[in-house]
Amino acid sequence: MALTTGWSRRALLRASAGAAALAAGGVGLTGCSSSTTASGATRVTLWSWLTGMDQYVAAFNAAQDDVHVELSVIAAGLSGGYAQQTNAIKAHNAPDILHVEYQGLIQVLATGGLREITDDMADLADGYSPAAWRSVRPDGRTWAVPMDMAPMAFYYRKDLFDRHGVRVPRDWDEFAAVAEAVREADPGARLTTFPLNDGSFFAGMSWGAGDPWWRIEGDTWVVDVAGDGTLRTAAYWQDLIADGLVRSGGTGTQDWIAGMHEGRLWGYLGAAWGVGTLKKSIPDDAGRWAVATMPTWGRDRPANGMQGGTAFGISEESDVPEAALTFLRWLSTDPEVPRIGATFASPFPAYLPNRDVAREVVSNDWFLGDPVYDVLDEADARVPEWTWGPNALGLFSSVADALGGVSTGSGTIPDAVRSVHSTAVATMRDRGLSVREAGAA
Repeated sequence: MALTTGWSRRALLRASAGAAALAAGGVGLTGCSSSTTASGATRVTLWSWLTGMDQYVAAFNAAQDDVHVELSVIAAGLSGGYAQQTNAIKAHNAPDILHVEYQGLIQVLATGGLREITDDMADLADGYSPAAWRSVRPDGRTWAVPMDMAPMAFYYRKDLFDRHGVRVPRDWDEFAAVAEAVREADPGARLTTFPLNDGSFFAGMSWGAGDPWWRIEGDTWVVDVAGDGTLRTAAYWQDLIADGLVRSGGTGTQDWIAGMHEGRLWGYLGAAWGVGTLKKSIPDDAGRWAVATMPTWGRDRPANGMQGGTAFGISEESDVPEAALTFLRWLSTDPEVPRIGATFASPFPAYLPNRDVAREVVSNDWFLGDPVYDVLDEADARVPEWTWGPNALGLFSSVADALGGVSTGSGTIPDAVRSVHSTAVATMRDRGLSVREAGAA
């Protein structure tokens, strides 16, 4: 399952020079520690914003006496967690374990602050889904331990689809036809919301179109944000928004939640964690919703992107890497972890044996139709290769800013994509990176 690439870590670091120049700020937390607890256990420090991490840590610490993990909860990645970790790496005060989402791994790796764990994780390689394993091996070496996956899927009001004789769309042409059918069945309803304020969502949708925004050739980053697949995605959604067939507001708002519960929204395009989002947001909707794989651009090669996904790396300067890895292997592979996670979420583990555990302990009664984990397994298998760039996290904000005027008619999604492409190239060159625009000689 190893991903073969034509570039080395040295090439990655040269190509990513300056990529970790995130917002400055105080660290304010205790980082690496080689001390032991009073009982003699090796102390491991962990920074994370993952919901429920305190419960996982408590269970691990209670299960053995050799390693004691101390958790410090930090802000979520885009809210400051990455800057905090990066500053700690620069100050040689990083924790033993760092929280890295797949889209942020390149930026953290570019700091030189992660320890390579290729040999340490080799025995587990076949246990992960191919998409998960690729996600922690951007240069063919292993830099983090996968925890969960977030392939995108289509959640829909099966009761309304059945009542009005609407078929679940298999491709994007059918999706547009269904959007028209929904409005015809109920002029006040729409099929879904396309959140113009969410750059990570748009990246995930573009991922499914098959044109990665970044790739590396030698020591050069090739940027293709405005590639054919992304522009096709942009034009498609521009048409649906302009024709009034979908909403373009945010998701997660009270109005959005009420719209789904009241039948003003018949569907939701979201990641695997959307299972838990729906259950928590509209608990009284049990027996109304179902989940299907995302519509695709071509049925011969069905593909969908991801939105999120969690992994953890070990600090290059950790004095206790073996103990840190002991915890991370447990967090990723121990069957007790999805059992704990099922008490407050609907986990979708990256480690396949644990996905079987989650399938058993997470109730499927809330949903109608095909078993949720069967659908998500298929979605995970459809995730194509994708390289995140050294400015991916910042680009999410650029996307949201550029799309801001679309809902008022002051811009179009394709124009916004071209603007974001230019921004991506300019910011990378400003950092001293070797950059070439795709299609340029």
